[in-house]
Amino acid sequence: MDEEQVRAIEEHIPALRRYARALVRDADKADDLVQDCLERSVSRISQFAPGTNLRTWLFTIMHNLHCDTLRRLQRRGPHVPINEWESNAQYPATQAAAVEIREFERAFSRLTKRDQHLLLLVGVEGFSYEEVSEVLGIAVGTVKSRLFRARERLRALQGGADPAGLGAVRRDSALAMRRN
Repeated sequence: MDEEQVRAIEEHIPALRRYARALVRDADKADDLVQDCLERSVSRISQFAPGTNLRTWLFTIMHNLHCDTLRRLQRRGPHVPINEWESNAQYPATQAAAVEIREFERAFSRLTKRDQHLLLLVGVEGFSYEEVSEVLGIAVGTVKSRLFRARERLRALQGGADPAGLGAVRRDSALAMRRN
């Protein structure tokens, strides 16, 4: 291979890189494809017919290398590095989360409807205290104090202990709600 052929091939490297990046859409893989193309073109320069277009010959080599790679990958299946496989091979236990959710649901269901509504509006729906005040037709200060007490009762229920006077408070709250 003479110096003129080397320079002629070097002129086409930027165009080969652009084409490789368009084919594989990954800079590292594109560089590997260009490297393979250049290696093959240099090792088989004797097969290049003088007087023909060197650029089309190089692009044909790259295209064929890319097609060969795709066929090889299709036969082999997807490549998953061992590091990724190991991290996905085990899953954290979900029993604890399921138990926590069940305990929360149990504790939440033991709250009065008024407490449940307050907690749902603020905690789940994301309403501001002012919005809850408008929805329920009560003062903002009342919303804050009822919400505080509802959260305290929920914490106590989740802790496993019946808060002092919860049964009495629930009965009183139920009576108050019936009156309204």
